[in-house]
Amino acid sequence: MGSLTQPLFPHPNLSDRVNHNIIASEIEGGVYLCDLPRDSTLEVETQNRSYTIVLYESGAALISGHPRYCPEPVLVKIEGSNWGGSMLKPSYVGRGMHLEFRHPEYEQPIITSRILEIRQRSGRAD
Repeated sequence: MGSLTQPLFPHPNLSDRVNHNIIASEIEGGVYLCDLPRDSTLEVETQNRSYTIVLYESGAALISGHPRYCPEPVLVKIEGSNWGGSMLKPSYVGRGMHLEFRHPEYEQPIITSRILEIRQRSGRAD
């Protein structure tokens, strides 16, 4: 999946590890949610689960695929992806990263296992 957003380059005020992670996320591939039309459907395969995400505006999405948090589609706020720590790449779903979303019934964000694959389907999944 490509992106219309400009790629990121190393920043002199960030550590080598952070810059490495940012550049690696561009190489591994992913998608900026703002580049996708409303009602786009993403199939996101992680190490442990397969999620279906139907996008709305402003990061809102219906997500399903986890037996505890979203066995049926639930409206969440997609925050973005992280590298397993606290640094977030906002509004981005990236291979090799962990999806982070806000569930209305949980105070803390839900963080998935590592993303292995991202597929975009046209139109909304029913």
